[in-house]
Amino acid sequence: MKNIFPKYIQVLFARMGIAVLMLFVTRIIFYLFNQSSFTSISFVDFLLGLWIDIITVSLVFIPYYFLYLLPFKYRSHPYYKRFFKILFHLLNTFLLGFNLVDVEYYKFTLKRTTFDVFSIVSAGEDMKQLFSSFVHDFWHLAIFLIIFIYMSEKLYRKTEIKLPSSFSLKKQTLLFFVLIPILIIIARGGFGLKPIGTIEVSAITKGKNTAFVINTPFTVIKTAEQPGIEPVRFFDDATCQKYFDPIKISQPANILPNQTNVVVILLESFGIEFIGKYNNGQGFTPFLDSLMENSLWYEYGFANGKKSIEAIPSIVASIPALMDNPYISSPYGDNQINTIPNILKQHGYTSAFFHGATNGSMRFDGFANICGFDHYFGRHEYNNDKHFDGTWGIWDENFNPWTARKITELTEPFFSILFTLSSHHPYRIPEHMKEKVQYGNQSICASINYADYALKKFFDEAKKQKWYKNTLFVLLADHTPSSKTSVYNQRTHMYRIPIIFFDPNHRLPIGKKREIFQQIDILPSILDLLNIKTKYYTFGNSPFQDSIREAITYINGSYSYFRKNFMTIFVKNKAQNLYDFTSTNSNQIDSISYYPDFVRENENRIKAMIQRYTQDLIRNEMTVE
Repeated sequence: MKNIFPKYIQVLFARMGIAVLMLFVTRIIFYLFNQSSFTSISFVDFLLGLWIDIITVSLVFIPYYFLYLLPFKYRSHPYYKRFFKILFHLLNTFLLGFNLVDVEYYKFTLKRTTFDVFSIVSAGEDMKQLFSSFVHDFWHLAIFLIIFIYMSEKLYRKTEIKLPSSFSLKKQTLLFFVLIPILIIIARGGFGLKPIGTIEVSAITKGKNTAFVINTPFTVIKTAEQPGIEPVRFFDDATCQKYFDPIKISQPANILPNQTNVVVILLESFGIEFIGKYNNGQGFTPFLDSLMENSLWYEYGFANGKKSIEAIPSIVASIPALMDNPYISSPYGDNQINTIPNILKQHGYTSAFFHGATNGSMRFDGFANICGFDHYFGRHEYNNDKHFDGTWGIWDENFNPWTARKITELTEPFFSILFTLSSHHPYRIPEHMKEKVQYGNQSICASINYADYALKKFFDEAKKQKWYKNTLFVLLADHTPSSKTSVYNQRTHMYRIPIIFFDPNHRLPIGKKREIFQQIDILPSILDLLNIKTKYYTFGNSPFQDSIREAITYINGSYSYFRKNFMTIFVKNKAQNLYDFTSTNSNQIDSISYYPDFVRENENRIKAMIQRYTQDLIRNEMTVE
């Protein structure tokens, strides 16, 4: 490097190297103080951690090296040197301070601190008391900080060498335009479409080691532009628990045999308006309709969000989408959570997530790792781009039967998810199918019909496999698509999806249930059907217990709560409207004044759910001890 770069560039790299070194040393301290949380750290994880430290320093030091590399003749001027020394220590202390905080704070949250910590600090007296106790109990962190600032200063002084007096404007300008883009690319983590974040990191290490590989300045910066949520407190803790308690205990239903396999099939954009069984036979899903003839299905199934990225946490972890930012991309995306794979793993299950999209799509691969899935299979694992649809990933008709064959390689019992994609916008159809599919008055209709055809191909292949008869199939949509009909654009119907339980041996009740069933009910329902007795965290309820049948959704600051035949609209901490969601009348009467007691019950439950949601997300307490 000495022969390639001039002295002032060598000085810059040396100073950034000091910051990387200090950050890495504080990582070691973090590890030593939290070894019990990281029992399977490998040498590779240390290398990944060093890589993240380099990215972080390159990101935080952008103002430093941008100003430093500007062609400037008087680099030896005292004011110039003093300015950059102060700037270095400000940035370096930011890195050290935040990384040292989590040496102890991690024990409370079991996650790296994110930008939402600033909203927590201003949340009230409880947090102020916690902060003062933290300072009192962990004063040694301040000692560490002083020591590392001192070490940084000692090393920095070694870089204060005398620079050559010669000055070449042309050469320094060239170096500026060469080095700045390189450093920015490093700060982004590479050439990817999106800068690297915590979800991407979790995809390349074990989910439980993510907090070790990343560092706290990294998470604070990466979540700074992601809106967190404000803590809400409507009730004291005892009253809140009376209205809503997310800690539940499963009750074995004793309908299916122990060790039954589970395959969840998540159907992209399958709103009920396109399914014949929900519309007197008028639809685009002949195979799904035939399957429902031999299934238990729910007339009032609800998605808990309007996006695919919101569906996965709802289904796998029973976490509804009750904030503006999807959970996966939110500051809480690497929280510790109860998930179906993690719970079932304790009972001998293996797990796999199948999604034919390009790996990294909506960060599903990283989130699957966080959730504890043993395997992830995407477009990369399929490894045959002859079947690439040109937009999203592998055509359903190819990926679905491949999935059925791949599942055979899993050790039984297993839990797997197949997330289809061909019915996603822009609703493309393979050339050889364009004359075979059924078209309708919306562009999605033919795509739904094609996806239904591809679904049949999955079952045709699955029936050939030895695991088929010992498997429970759960079919549902991730969300509803946009609609041109007035009915399905209403709040009362805009979340309605099919939810179907199919047992090839017909041990489940067969037929339609006129009950509410939401996506977050999948986790508790599966645990009951698999006869697993356990305590867990959930926002949902199992219909195989004596439970409240309800659903909750959120959009743009407004909550919709479904119970009995009514939908309560909750805005600005108050129930505002009450509508009959079983009606298709577009001009419904607001019934809120007719049922004051019912509305009050709903309002209290909604408040309690919101309070636990915000509180538990921020505190990272969506698990059971």
